Amino acid sequence: MRPGRQLAVLGLIFVVLYLLVFFSGGAKGGWQDRLEPRLGLDLIGGTRLTLEATNTVDGKPPTAANLEEARQIIENRVNAYGVAEAEVVTEGNRNIVISLPGQNRDLTNVGEAAELRFRKVLKATDGSGAAAQPAPSASATPKPSGSASPKATAGAGAKASATPSAGGQGGMAPTPSASASAAAPTASATPSAAAPSPSASAEPVPQSIEQQRKAIEQKVGAAAWAAASGLQAPADLATDPSLADKLKPFGTLSPQEVAVLPVGIQFNVPTITCAQLDKRPAASIKNENEQAVACEAGAKYLLDKAKVLGTDVDDANAVLDQTSSWVVSLNFTGKGQEKWTALTREAFNNEGQACDQTALGQDGKCRVAVVLDNEIVSSPEIQGVLTGDSQITGSFDNKTANTLASQLRYGALPVTFEPQEQQNVTATLGDSHLKAGLLAAGIGMLLVIIYSFFYYRLLGSVIFLSLVLSALLVFGALVVLGRSIGFTLTLAGIAGMIVSLGVAADSFVIYFERLKDEIREGRSPRSAVPRAWVRARRTIISANAITLMSAVVLYIVSVGAVKGFAFALGLATVLDLVVVFLFRHPIMTMFARTRAFLSPRVSGLGRALPARSAEQATARNPRVKEA
Repeated sequence: MRPGRQLAVLGLIFVVLYLLVFFSGGAKGGWQDRLEPRLGLDLIGGTRLTLEATNTVDGKPPTAANLEEARQIIENRVNAYGVAEAEVVTEGNRNIVISLPGQNRDLTNVGEAAELRFRKVLKATDGSGAAAQPAPSASATPKPSGSASPKATAGAGAKASATPSAGGQGGMAPTPSASASAAAPTASATPSAAAPSPSASAEPVPQSIEQQRKAIEQKVGAAAWAAASGLQAPADLATDPSLADKLKPFGTLSPQEVAVLPVGIQFNVPTITCAQLDKRPAASIKNENEQAVACEAGAKYLLDKAKVLGTDVDDANAVLDQTSSWVVSLNFTGKGQEKWTALTREAFNNEGQACDQTALGQDGKCRVAVVLDNEIVSSPEIQGVLTGDSQITGSFDNKTANTLASQLRYGALPVTFEPQEQQNVTATLGDSHLKAGLLAAGIGMLLVIIYSFFYYRLLGSVIFLSLVLSALLVFGALVVLGRSIGFTLTLAGIAGMIVSLGVAADSFVIYFERLKDEIREGRSPRSAVPRAWVRARRTIISANAITLMSAVVLYIVSVGAVKGFAFALGLATVLDLVVVFLFRHPIMTMFARTRAFLSPRVSGLGRALPARSAEQATARNPRVKEA
């Protein structure tokens, strides 16, 4: 055996690890800042967001089952940020509270409904409000320009690549205006024209859709309602200026009121603009069996029933395409792929001439809108029957693409939420607990080292150096993992590492006591070292394997702080095995070749070596007497 090679491998691991610590992409600040691991909520505080579940469209409160399902989906989305010790709990019968380590974390997207729908674009009209003016306007029903129309092509791999419209929203997360609307303190879809606002503590009275529409009809007036209901196409105020005054009251409706209007009124009334439609409450167009209205780049689209849903998507991932742009790649399920192929065939052939001239792309083909909640992410023109997976493209960056992929991967929320408050929280007892935990770990390690030198003497130095190397490996791994996968060190993680010290100490005892047994059996220290290693190695591996399996199972079935404990215990156990094989055995082989190792007083083998000498003397005496 050549112990120098194993020690060289260990040295190389240290060099690579600490190069990552000091010079990896996430390393910032001075040298001291680069050595700081990522600490958890209980140590440094973090960000807390409260989400309040709103009533359903029918005015019913969410059920306990729906709230728990939403909590699990939100927890999966938050955990996608990394091993960050997130806490997602329900509070009362409406609220979900999310706590994540780190100040000023952006948690606004984790509560989005993420209802994905693929809908064919049937008609398009102006949604900017310009057509609502009585003056003649040539752009009352503009046809989307060919140059701005995205396309979906069936190229290599049958990918549907959707290029965002010029100046459109693209695939970005919800716009600031939409987010601001979500944060508005409106607990239900009750029209603002109802009775005077009640006190803040009063519960809103649930109303059905028909009741809400009746209230809106009273607000805009019977003449306006009758005129809007009679429209069969977008009103052209240039040819019939009298409609302008009749339809004007619809421009004063709130987004919550617009959301409950019939689809025909939302699309045909020019005074209902994209500014109102974009701010509708989340899940306003959730029903896949009904037509819907949504906007893109100032154009108002009438959308067909959803033929492909988010549940038809098997997986979603953020990837870089050939142009180094971020896209979201979609893999469909078996039935989902059949639906997607049928939808692209229907759009490519414009079956039944369902798409009129205002909705066609530059090549005369129908467009399919990718609708996330109330927003159109992109609306590509279908230029072939697509039999493979697809890509959602748009104005994505790494963060927004991964956020959307995470939302689609873990499913849509069964309940609609409104963000109530987001605040930074500071660690209360965390600082003192951290100091106490580190003090306990230091005292424990010191006692182990003192006892090791007292009982094993020279061998105690092997224990001391092994523990130091293990600590350095664990610390470096914590820093690197904190930057790469978001691993956060908490009090539970510190406890897991302290427990791993006991596992490491056990492996020393197994090896050294096996070494003593070999010497007592009559072998020299130099020959006893490799033989003791072979016999002790199996026991050491078995003991560490059991600890590692326990940590893995605990990590899989647990949540929150217990998951952090399991991860830290497993990490420390793996790195202890690295030190056992690359340092402890090679250094013992080198010690066995020294004179100090043969001295009973220095080596720590004093009780084993004299016994061996006495056995040899006893064995020689009979031969002397016989002579």
